[in-house]
Amino acid sequence: MEFKHTPIMLSECINGLNIKEDGIYVDGTLGGAGHSKEILKHLSSKGLLIGIDRDEEALKAAKENLKDYDNVKYIHGNHDNIKEILEDLKINKVDGILLDLGVSSYQLDERNRGFSYLGQNELDMRMDQTQDLTAKDVVNNYDEEKLANIIFEYGEERFSRNIARNICKYREEKTIETTDELVRIIENSIPKSKQKDGHPAKRTFQAIRIEVNNELEELEQALKVCLELLNVDGRLCVISFHSLEDRIVKNIFKEVSEIDPFLKGLPNIDKNLLPDYEIITNKPILPSEDEINYNKRSKSAKLRIIKRIK
Repeated sequence: MEFKHTPIMLSECINGLNIKEDGIYVDGTLGGAGHSKEILKHLSSKGLLIGIDRDEEALKAAKENLKDYDNVKYIHGNHDNIKEILEDLKINKVDGILLDLGVSSYQLDERNRGFSYLGQNELDMRMDQTQDLTAKDVVNNYDEEKLANIIFEYGEERFSRNIARNICKYREEKTIETTDELVRIIENSIPKSKQKDGHPAKRTFQAIRIEVNNELEELEQALKVCLELLNVDGRLCVISFHSLEDRIVKNIFKEVSEIDPFLKGLPNIDKNLLPDYEIITNKPILPSEDEINYNKRSKSAKLRIIKRIK
C-alpha cells in the first residue's frame, strides 16, 4: 500500500518555523515527508534537514519523496531520543524542530497495522514494527484494573470499567485477535443512548494506541529536551491531536516562558533572570474550514509554537 499522509497545517508550520536558509532543522515525526519537503524548499544547499521516524515504511516513503534532495539525513528512531540522535551526528544545536504527534493516514488505513476501528484488521497498533508490544498483547494480557485505567486516562472514556470488564470476560472464551472483535465488545459495553458522539470505539482505540507506543509517558521530557537543543531564535512547532497531548505541550510551554512569580512587578530585572523562551501562539492555531473539508483527519489538530530568545 502506498504511504500517504497529508501534512497538517503545512503553511502554518512553515511560517511558524521561520526557516533560515542555511539552518539545521529536525522533523521529529517524518511520516511521508510532506512537511519536510516544504522545509527543504526553503533551505539552501548549506542547510540541513534531519528526519526521524519510528516507522521503517515511513522512512522508505520519505526517501522516495525527497530523492531530489541531498541535504537530508534519515534516522530510524523516536523523537524522544532526539538528543542522542543529534549527538551521534555531532550536532549541538538546531534552528527548528517540528513534531507532528498524529498517526499517519497510511498507518490508519493499512490493514495489518490495526490502528483503525473500521474493518476487520489485525490488532497491532505499533508505530515501530520492530518493537515487541502490540495492541493484541495489551488487550489479552493486561488485567482488568490496568485496562480500565488506561482506557479512562488515555482515552477519557467514561465507560472504561464496563469495557475492561467485558474484554476480560470475552477473552476467557477466546483470544481477541482482530479490531472488529474489539469494536463489538466496546459497542456492547456502552449504552446505545450514549453512542452519539462519534464512533463508540474511538476513545478506547486511542487509549490502547497510546499505551502500545508509549506516546505520553515521555512526551514531557522530550519537549524539554527539544527546547534545550534550540539555537537562539530557534523554534519548536508541535501539532497535537487530542487534549492529553495538547495539555502537556501547553503546560511545558507556559512553564519555560513565564517569569519567576517572585520577580513579577520588580523594576530593572536582570536579563539573566528572564525566561529563555517566548510563546508565539498564546492560543493554538487550528486548521481552516477548507483544510478540514479537504482532510477530515485534521479536524482535531492543534499547533503550538515557541521560540528561544536567549
